[in-house]
Amino acid sequence: MHHFKALGLLGCSSLANGSLITCRIAPGLQYQQCPAPWADARLPSRSSFNTSSTRTSHTSAGPSSITYRIGAAFSAKGRKFNAKRDLFSFDPGRQSSEKLPFTGRPASGQDAFFVSSLGNTSNVAFGVADGVGGWIDSGAHVEGRLGARELLEQGYKGIVADEDVEAGGSTACVAIGDASGNLEVANLGDSGFIQLRLKAVHHYSNPQTHAFNTPYQLSIVPPKILVRSRIFGGMPLRDYPRDASVTSHEVRHGDVLIFATDGVWDNLSSSEVLRVVDRHMTHLAAWKNGKNGTVVGKHLDALTKAGGIPLQKENLLQIPLEKENSLQQLLAVAITREAKAASENPQRDGPFAREVQKYYPHDEFRGGKVDDICVIVAVAVQTHDTER
Repeated sequence: MHHFKALGLLGCSSLANGSLITCRIAPGLQYQQCPAPWADARLPSRSSFNTSSTRTSHTSAGPSSITYRIGAAFSAKGRKFNAKRDLFSFDPGRQSSEKLPFTGRPASGQDAFFVSSLGNTSNVAFGVADGVGGWIDSGAHVEGRLGARELLEQGYKGIVADEDVEAGGSTACVAIGDASGNLEVANLGDSGFIQLRLKAVHHYSNPQTHAFNTPYQLSIVPPKILVRSRIFGGMPLRDYPRDASVTSHEVRHGDVLIFATDGVWDNLSSSEVLRVVDRHMTHLAAWKNGKNGTVVGKHLDALTKAGGIPLQKENLLQIPLEKENSLQQLLAVAITREAKAASENPQRDGPFAREVQKYYPHDEFRGGKVDDICVIVAVAVQTHDTER
């Protein structure tokens, strides 16, 4: 069975007959659905956070569920970002009914991402990782409930068991979202996510670090390094899935979830990412100003479907795509492009530069931090049973 790799690549998985079955994967890209439903995977009850003064416009026409419309964009360090090429879209309707061929590793450097529907439901698993790329064949057994931390644990066990991997490390931020709007996130290291709701940052993850620029990371340390450390002193940092920060969130219609590696967060603050997203959401009327505050536009469902944004709209937004695309693809490209530009600008101090200036004021570090960049954008859309 194919198993996902925690060191630089996390693959999707599903639970069937007590065994963890994972999809075909490659470093940085996941094209296929899971072969079996995650029937026994249950998320914890919703947790609440302080909300902004804006409100969500809900419809009351019958039973409904949340679907996650997902797009991803990526750019390797030292490589020019190409919005026509460095782009991936996940259509839950299509991926749940057909298998798409693996067409090769994208230009994402050592960053990676995965997306998968869970059986024939609108539930999804997705995430990003920053580390050593690769994939392996392995098997695993899961007892009881499978959550975001368990997903991370199974990936880590799989790679540790791979004799071909001698050493490596990776941060990771993974999530499982269900149709009721429950989202569980496991974050380890300085990859991370934010949840945007109606022109406001509703929640953001905090990076886990041992010291400045020393993030938590899943790692494999060669025996000879351990021996050397015992002789000369000091120990390599070794973190585990149990060290991940696990949080539960309520997702509403119109929320925008952004998962990204540190190539984004080192160069853009949460407020800067919000400005990028708000600019496009407002222009396309996905978020609108109403009498009682900001509401979700009535055309959000159409905007997030394949071809939902005509080329003429994209041209006005100055997004150089060659065909009609969806809102989530547009947002992923816009964030990636902004982070790429910031990383290469010697005059634009980002969060990383400000941290260097705080802890090492004599280093005179200025500008962006060049790195691999990987972004997943999930737009939450409330749909009714008749629409699924």
